[in-house]
Amino acid sequence: MEFNRWPTWMWANWEIVALATWLKEQNLPLPDEKKIGFYGLDVYSLWESMDQIVDYLEKEDPETAVLAKEAVQCFEPFREENSYTSVFSMAQPSCKEKVQALLKRVRLNAHNYDHQKEAGLNAELNSLVMANAEKYYESMVSFGEDSWNVRDKHMVETLNTLMEHHDPNSKVIIWEHNTHIGDARATTMASHGLLNVGQLVRQQHLRDEVVLVGFGSYAGSVIAGRAWGATMQDLEVPPAIPGSIEAMLHQHSETNKLIIFNEDVQLEKAFSEKIPHRAIGVVYNPNHERGNYVPSNLSLRYDAFIYIDETNALHPLKLKPDDHKVPETFPFGF
Repeated sequence: MEFNRWPTWMWANWEIVALATWLKEQNLPLPDEKKIGFYGLDVYSLWESMDQIVDYLEKEDPETAVLAKEAVQCFEPFREENSYTSVFSMAQPSCKEKVQALLKRVRLNAHNYDHQKEAGLNAELNSLVMANAEKYYESMVSFGEDSWNVRDKHMVETLNTLMEHHDPNSKVIIWEHNTHIGDARATTMASHGLLNVGQLVRQQHLRDEVVLVGFGSYAGSVIAGRAWGATMQDLEVPPAIPGSIEAMLHQHSETNKLIIFNEDVQLEKAFSEKIPHRAIGVVYNPNHERGNYVPSNLSLRYDAFIYIDETNALHPLKLKPDDHKVPETFPFGF
């Protein structure tokens, strides 16, 4: 399936292709229980999830496919507009019940979907997207502040579903932006009633079972849009503002750094007060640089911090690398 929803560059980039190629080579000689999986956690893929679950259930579980088609039918009038706002402000009241009934049925029957590896898991995750998308976009339509929390709770629910599917001793690496990974309680997000993945995972597990790692840089470039849905651009990341965490680390030395907080009491103390910490996401506007910083207690927000003094933007697949050469960021011989 082609990834065609904004921001396409987030996953459709040369670096992800390199990672996927490397994973395939690593997995080939391994038994199924030792293979490394690669999954999505977010709630945005409503249309894709609906299509996949109907196609799959028609083959594997025709009775449940009837429920899936009834749920999908609620949203069909709005598909061409690709407007989630229209879907959840104008859809029939019974849509919510139909989606929840579908999720319940899929979870009940998932253990029987064994004709394809991870088929039951895929069906359950796609149903989960449909169920939680209803809550997420409904909160957006009503301009509620809870949409952020609904989204991050969905990602943790998806994570827990994946962990339950795999061996109890399995390990997982989650890649997300700092605002999702770094514990929200160590930032000003908490004062606004916001939580995030890092906070929830810490609350659900023992301290030594979770490691939160943040990233930061002093300057460089990034692929982003200046507003949601805006044209993708290769944007310059200006030097970090004075007094920020990034500026402090650059002033100390213009070298890349790995900071592990629980190994140095003095280091933890040095980053124990809230200091501006730059946030760069798929939406980034360097012209309003001071608004891109989140006051953070770094040693509580993360267990470790990776600082790269100057970063380079990734390489979207729609923008071919110069001279058709593979970017030098590839360490796997792709």
